Amino acid sequence: MSESLWSDKPWWCQPWSILLTGVTLILASWALFGRLWFTLLLALAVCAWWLLFLVLLPAAYRQGPEQASRDA
Repeated sequence: MSESLWSDKPWWCQPWSILLTGVTLILASWALFGRLWFTLLLALAVCAWWLLFLVLLPAAYRQGPEQASRDA
């Protein structure tokens, strides 16, 4: 297991690209549809995506080796 989760990932799966894609989707939905309810619904889904891939996944990755050594 490498030192950083992100060193194993391609450029399109880096934190900056995840953030940029989410912001672009939210802005594009507002520009294309102009519907607040739709943009807010999409923003909620994007925030859940960010939480999963930018907060929970890295935390689980850091705890992985520690948990494995305790279980052994």
